[in-house]
Amino acid sequence: MNRKTLPWLVMVSGISAFPVLAQNVTEYDVLVGSYTQGNSEGIYRYRFDSQSGKIDLHPRQVIKSENPSWLTLSDDQRRLFVVNENGPGQRNTVGKVSSFAINGKSHEVTPINQVESKGDEPTHSSLSPDGRFLFVSNYAVHPDPGGALAVVPVDSSGKLSAVAQTSSHPASHIDPERQASSHVHSVVPTPDGKYLIASDLGADKLFVYRYDSKARQPLQPVRNPAVELPAGSGPRHVLFSHDGKHAYLTLEMSAQVALFDYHDGVFKRTQLIDLADKSVQQKNSAGGLHSSADGKFLYVANRGEANQLVVFSIAPATGQLKEVQRRSVEGTEPREFSIDPSGHFLLIANQKSNQIVILRRDTKTGLLGETVQKMDIDSPSDFRFLTR
Repeated sequence: MNRKTLPWLVMVSGISAFPVLAQNVTEYDVLVGSYTQGNSEGIYRYRFDSQSGKIDLHPRQVIKSENPSWLTLSDDQRRLFVVNENGPGQRNTVGKVSSFAINGKSHEVTPINQVESKGDEPTHSSLSPDGRFLFVSNYAVHPDPGGALAVVPVDSSGKLSAVAQTSSHPASHIDPERQASSHVHSVVPTPDGKYLIASDLGADKLFVYRYDSKARQPLQPVRNPAVELPAGSGPRHVLFSHDGKHAYLTLEMSAQVALFDYHDGVFKRTQLIDLADKSVQQKNSAGGLHSSADGKFLYVANRGEANQLVVFSIAPATGQLKEVQRRSVEGTEPREFSIDPSGHFLLIANQKSNQIVILRRDTKTGLLGETVQKMDIDSPSDFRFLTR
């Protein structure tokens, strides 16, 4: 049959095309955490243009909060959880955790409540897959009382309750200054949601807990509770591969990246890579790590005196890493970094040089290219893009 397009159909199809075009988003809000010992007021919400790769210098909102060094979003991005990395020697010496609501349309951030973290210098948090608990890493620089993992209940409105459970670990004592006590640096759920993994820099171990969502104290013991790591290596952050079969771990003190095969709470190490450039005599310190959205590349911060990002390609079947690039962060102490939603740019929080540096990224090769923007901001520490 010879179909003719009626004028009213043209009009309707033209109207229906507008929402499709509107979904091609090029601007996002990005939340930036920071340390507030200097001039920073806390969390900043900026507009980010994914076409130019630049942040609008004028914040859309400033959310006052003390040392909000790590930001955690709920899956629906309607709740924001923040660790307030307070401790001895600061204006506020009590470690805390804060909860905020995020408006779904305007992205306006408003406070819900705050509780004590029951430890010094909380540096990291993650949310349980069911959203019922926030897992907090109290790093605690000083060995007395030392670090601890804390479990904070979260209700359906995002309100936090007092810490329901804590756990600490015996120290390795390899480094008399940095490993005299437990220093929990990060806690992340496994992809299947069955376990929680704690990286303890002071213990030189990963600790595995079974997660019981129905229990008031949800962390339960397992048969193999610890993963042994090289003495004095100081584990920092864990990242699981997209398929959940592998895990990558930064070892801060030995400046290394470890690869593990992972299955049902059990880790088997298959690769250990030095981040240090052996041709250069300088201090190295492994930091944050993130993979590209397609799972083909891993980016690792090497701090100390190196101040660079090391880029690795990821073998699809085995997860094995191969170095492809070293790129200066053009600053000091890259506390954290983030790839933008388009995948074309990478944002770096250079904490001690007080700048955000944005690099162009090649999505096919994974390589980091030209510097797109340098933006002054006091002690930046973390990023979270709002995409919903």
